[in-house]
Amino acid sequence: MSQATSPPGGHLLSVFSPRVPSAVSPRGRLGRRLTQLYAGLTLYGASSALLVRAGLGLEPWNVLHQGLAELTGLTIGVVTIVVGAAVLLLWIPLRQRPGLGTVSNVFVIGLVMDATLALVPAAHGLAVRVPLMLAGILLNGAATGLYISARFGPGPRDGLMTGLHRRTGRSIRLMRTAVEIAVVATGFALGGTIGVGTLLYALAIGPLAQLFLRVFAVPEASGGSTVVATGTPERVILRP
Repeated sequence: MSQATSPPGGHLLSVFSPRVPSAVSPRGRLGRRLTQLYAGLTLYGASSALLVRAGLGLEPWNVLHQGLAELTGLTIGVVTIVVGAAVLLLWIPLRQRPGLGTVSNVFVIGLVMDATLALVPAAHGLAVRVPLMLAGILLNGAATGLYISARFGPGPRDGLMTGLHRRTGRSIRLMRTAVEIAVVATGFALGGTIGVGTLLYALAIGPLAQLFLRVFAVPEASGGSTVVATGTPERVILRP
């Protein structure tokens, strides 16, 4: 939930990627990166499910996913996977190069969302829904820091924005804002939930992501890993 992640108008965050000296072996560093990637994607899916259960407003792309789920009768997790795969296909004319994190993002977040929704019952009353919303936003920020810091490639939705930026010459902020306004408007028209959670998410996710990018920054190897394609595009963390 790009995504991703998407997951997602638009101020731009610079990725905080300090070069930290480390005595960790390349294999140990790769293990840490893989752990962060899948822990982050799992937490992202779970946090998005908490926002669904709170019912006070979703992240921009999940407004669309929920609306499509209402229209098609599919679960929101399945819709998230289908939309992520469709967005990834748009990378072809944009000449974007996916990484392990990109492909994993498409499947893991949606599967975890459905699993979490099956375990967490519907919330009733603001005394329960407000804490669920706040927990969802906080955990989403931590998830973003985890999986982006792993540097296995951006989510499909983030890559769409950077690809459009390179192809059109327009700013990433403009591309992000334009696409997500369209996404939110379409999702709302289809029955997706917009509310205080959507606004609070938009305001909080940028600072939270930046904080957790610093917390979970992985020391860079001197020569870089050749096991998988890395390369998160510069400034890929964008405020939803």
